[in-house]
Amino acid sequence: MTDTLRQDGAATPARTGTATPAQTGAATPARLLSRAGGGELERAVRVVLDGLAAGTARRGGPVPAGPPRELAAHVAGAFAGTRGEEALGRLTELLAYGGADPADPACAAHLHCPPLAVAVAADLAVSALNPSLDSWDQAPAATELETLLVMELAGLVGYPGTAAGVLTSGGTESNVMGLMLARDRVLGRATGGRIELAGVPGNGPRPRIFASAAAHFSVRRAAALLGLGEDAVVAVPVDRALRMEPQALASALRDRAGRGELPVAVVATAGTTDTGAIDPLPECAALAAEHGAWLHVDAAYGGGALLSDRLAPLLAGVELADSVSLDWHKLGWQPAAAGVFLVRREETYASLARRAAYLNPADDEDAGYPSLLGRSLRTTRRADAFKIAVTLRTLGRDGLGRLVDACHDLALAGAAAVRAHPRLELHAEPVLTAFLFRYLPADPARADQVNAALRRRLLREGRAVIGRTELPADGPPGDGPGRVRLKLTLLNPYTTATEVERLVHVVAAAGEAEEAVL
Repeated sequence: MTDTLRQDGAATPARTGTATPAQTGAATPARLLSRAGGGELERAVRVVLDGLAAGTARRGGPVPAGPPRELAAHVAGAFAGTRGEEALGRLTELLAYGGADPADPACAAHLHCPPLAVAVAADLAVSALNPSLDSWDQAPAATELETLLVMELAGLVGYPGTAAGVLTSGGTESNVMGLMLARDRVLGRATGGRIELAGVPGNGPRPRIFASAAAHFSVRRAAALLGLGEDAVVAVPVDRALRMEPQALASALRDRAGRGELPVAVVATAGTTDTGAIDPLPECAALAAEHGAWLHVDAAYGGGALLSDRLAPLLAGVELADSVSLDWHKLGWQPAAAGVFLVRREETYASLARRAAYLNPADDEDAGYPSLLGRSLRTTRRADAFKIAVTLRTLGRDGLGRLVDACHDLALAGAAAVRAHPRLELHAEPVLTAFLFRYLPADPARADQVNAALRRRLLREGRAVIGRTELPADGPPGDGPGRVRLKLTLLNPYTTATEVERLVHVVAAAGEAEEAVL
C-alpha cells in the first residue's frame, strides 16, 4: 500500500487498517528530510562515521583481499539482506570495507586523491542544502561564490579580468567544452555560419584537432560527440618523456593546412595521466596562433602545480591558452567532482548562451538576478565550488602548495628507490607526482606478462593498488613487447618516504613471486 503525504511531511495511511510507519518501525518522510541543524542529520552523520571506521578496520589494507567475484557476492548479499534504518550503517561499512582507500600509502594507482577533511565537511553542507546553480533563486549565495572562485582561479592561471568559467564534473566535460567553443569559433569564422545552430557543414574544409599521442582519450571522445569524428584528431608524435614534439606539431599543422583542411584546435596536455608530462606550452600557443587555431590546455592533473612555487614554472605559457581545464579532485584534495573550465575571454562563451523563461528570464537578469545557465553544458548543477572556496580560504595557496611539494618529494623518493633496486627499471624521472617503472624478470621476453600479473597478485592479496599502462619499449608509442609499465601516483601528502620505499620493495617481491609461478 502507498501512503499519502500531509503538508507537514508526516505519512498518513492510505486507508483504514494500513500500518503506520511508527507501527512498522520505518522512518517517516519528515524524519528523512535533511534540514540545516536538524537532529536527524547529526544522527545519520554519526552512523556514517561509525560505519566508515568499522569498514576500514575490517579491510585492514588499501583494498579488500580476494578475487573480484568474492567481493561481488559479498556486496550482493549485503545489499539484498539490508532493510530499514540499519541500511545506512551497514551499507556504509560495506562501502568502506570494499573500497580502494586513497588515504592508504599502498593505494597509489590513479589520480584518486584522499580528500581533505575540511573539503568533505564543506561538501556535506552542500549536500544538506542542495542548491542548484541553474538559476539564482535556487542558489543565491552559491551563485556569487562560484563567480568569485572562478575569477580567483583564472587569476591563478594568469588570465586577465576578461576571463570566465564554470565548475564541471572533471577534465572530460571541460575538454568537451573547450573543443565545442573551438569548433564554434574557428569553424564558424571559416564558414561564416553559426555552427551551434546549423551544425557542422558537409562541404568546406575538413576540421582537424591536433593533440599529442599521449593526450587523454577524452579528446577523441569530444571530437566524436561534437560531430567532428574521432578521425578528426591528429596524433602528434611525442618524445620519450611523452611531451609533444613542437617540430612535429608544426609539420602536422602545415601538412594538414596544405591539404585544404582546417586546424580548429591544438590541445596541449599539462600533466599526462601516465607520467605527468607537460607539453611545451609557449610553442604550442605560437603554432596555434600562426594557424588561427584555438589552444586548449588540458591541465586536469598538472594544474595543481600552479599552487607550488617550485612546480608552477612548468606551466609557463598556460596563460596564453584560449581555454584551460583544471581538476581539483586530483592535486587539490577535493571530493569528486571538482573540475574547472576557464576561458581567457568571456565573449568566446557566446555559443553556449541559453535563455529559459523558467530559469533565467531576461527581465530578471536586467533587474540584477544573475544566471550561470549559459556557462555550463548541464542544467541542474550542484555547488561544487563551495568546497574549493572553503579549502582555499582555510589553507591558502601556500598551504596547498606545501601539499603539492610533499607529494612531489614522495615521487622523487619512490623513483630513487626504483633506481636503487636491481630488479626494477625506472622509465623517467618524475615531473609531478607520478612515475613509471617495471620489474625485470630473468627472461626479458616475459616482462609484460610478469608485470601485468604482479599487479593483479597485489590486488588479490589486498596488499597494494598500483597502476598499469602500456608504452613502447623505445621511442614513440607503437606495438610490440616490452610495453607494460607499472605506475605509482602519489597524492597523499601525509605518506612518508619510508612508506613509499616499502611499497616499491613490495612490488619487487610480488614480481619475484609471480616470476616463480609463471
